[in-house]
Amino acid sequence: MYTSMPSKSIREGIIKGDFMIINTDVLVIGAGPAGSTAAKHAALNGAKVTLIDKKSEIGAPKRCAEGVSKDGLAKLGIEPSSRWVAKELSGVRLVSPNGTDVLLDDDKVKLPESGYILERKVFDKHMAMDAARAGVEILVKTIATGLKRGEEDQVLVDVESMDEKFQIKAKIVIGADGPESRVGRWAGLKTSIKPKNMESCAQFEMANLDMPYPDCIDFYFGSVAPGGYAWIFPKGDDIANVGLGILTTKTDKTAYQHLLEFVKNNPATKNAQPVELNIGGDPVGGMLKDIVADNVMIVGDAASMVNPLTGGGIISGMIGGMIAGKIAGAAIQDEDYSKKRLKEYKDKAQEEIGDSFKKYLKAKEYLLSLSDKELDSIADAFQDAEFESINTSELIKLLIKVSPKALLKLGKLF
Repeated sequence: MYTSMPSKSIREGIIKGDFMIINTDVLVIGAGPAGSTAAKHAALNGAKVTLIDKKSEIGAPKRCAEGVSKDGLAKLGIEPSSRWVAKELSGVRLVSPNGTDVLLDDDKVKLPESGYILERKVFDKHMAMDAARAGVEILVKTIATGLKRGEEDQVLVDVESMDEKFQIKAKIVIGADGPESRVGRWAGLKTSIKPKNMESCAQFEMANLDMPYPDCIDFYFGSVAPGGYAWIFPKGDDIANVGLGILTTKTDKTAYQHLLEFVKNNPATKNAQPVELNIGGDPVGGMLKDIVADNVMIVGDAASMVNPLTGGGIISGMIGGMIAGKIAGAAIQDEDYSKKRLKEYKDKAQEEIGDSFKKYLKAKEYLLSLSDKELDSIADAFQDAEFESINTSELIKLLIKVSPKALLKLGKLF
């Protein structure tokens, strides 16, 4: 079986059978979009960076519905490419439990958060390649198995690669290793997530769909996905990501069982066939409070940088990664890797990401309190509403206008 080869220094050590200790300034664990972005910006700011990922193919399997906003990519300085953009979107359709829909497309309303559906398996590799071009050394099929404090204000990370064991000595470790980060736990951070804040998600990539609005993303609310929502994200032609997220505290069924029911009953998917299944967890409790320690930062899903209301975390995780990478590079130049120095990352991430997520968490909690009948009533009220510009905040503000209950719960926040 072919596997991408380790770097030259590691290859030479493996050939000799040596137990190696590799020295680097910054070690990033996890080569998803957040990790690759952190690695790239640390390297661009003068640090020697090593990026490792436990998979033999970066980007596979994909772990989300693959949607990103155009504004988010622009903020990160990333130019869209036909290599990894599967579909450009022109609108959003919100569907209530009884089938009442609210269509918001660019013919009717300005959509500042419009965006793209990615091909994550290509996009994630693109971001890793971008990091490599910035000077990052990448090791695939390399898993971190432990972390301990070393000498000279550094940390030692135990790793395994193709049955070979060695250590990486780093001044700063950035954990981008997903929800309930092991890197964070090893560093003494509180990364465990309560069941009420972890959505269980299941998704098919499907072909032969019959979508009424193939340029719009669809969101379905209510008991179809208890504690979350269901989605259809088109990827071009008759192909789409079809999935949902649920809270296990709200239902006795698994996410997969709910997905099978949704696919069976939805007119767009009744004749569709799956070609891929993805299952995983999505942390939706807002950004963690504890994301830095001496020599350690965590980013992306590891830091719960996921919008609690939408469940989207690609752009916010990459923004967190960019902040972490820049500060890591600066800390290396300062020769200060203490928690006090790295706290600058926490403060900037809180300002850029965490503060807005607190509002969205309140909005999510309000929506979870609504019955299917109440959601249908709100959809009816939205039918007569006039929209000028729509993003997540504007939708919540409109919700407050049409629902006295929302005004009571959310009026002071938005």
